[in-house]
Amino acid sequence: MTQLPFPLADEPDAPTKERGRLLFAGPCDFLKGVVAMDGMPPADRIEVCFAGRSNVGKSSLINALTGRKALARASNTPGRTQEINFFELGVPDNGTERYLVDLPGYGYANAPLAVVEKWQRLLKRYLSGRPNLRRAFVLVDARHGVKPVDEEIMSLLDSSAVTFQCILTKADKIKDKDRDPMLAQVRSRLAKHPAAYPELILTSSEKGDGIETLRATIATLE
Repeated sequence: MTQLPFPLADEPDAPTKERGRLLFAGPCDFLKGVVAMDGMPPADRIEVCFAGRSNVGKSSLINALTGRKALARASNTPGRTQEINFFELGVPDNGTERYLVDLPGYGYANAPLAVVEKWQRLLKRYLSGRPNLRRAFVLVDARHGVKPVDEEIMSLLDSSAVTFQCILTKADKIKDKDRDPMLAQVRSRLAKHPAAYPELILTSSEKGDGIETLRATIATLE
């Protein structure tokens, strides 16, 4: 049987799942919101970032991962998050701590152009200037697949040489008949991007689908 490109990630084995559980069972606290590179915290631990267009469910996913209902602010107003938000995850000084980084949402129509351009400049500087950034997670709504605005951030990650993994959100809201065509569309779009990590993770923040897999992925990055 031919292996599909960008297969869905396998469920982690028990020890790996436990590593993810333990990491996210520890402290997770908001550290700071950053609006310029000189405000970045020291690059002294492994870092992962989450990117996605507005209303893709990014805040809900971060809250589901951490088990905290209001750690990342969910909003019905697209583009509300205007800073790069850093969260400290894990027990300090035991070698497992991480930064979780929530990037500003993109694809919103109502933000002033000057504001959007400022965010884009900061995003480019962040992606090219963080040596401890191990992976970006690009969130894509499973109901809609990859949109042109998603490919813009993927191309930026390509040019910044930052490995990114596609996380499909709101998987509980897609009809069974639409799942395979959606996955085919996502795979065909990702095939154009050299920085794309060759596995997909299908998630539902409401149902908990894929949360253990994503936790384990973050916990095992080196």
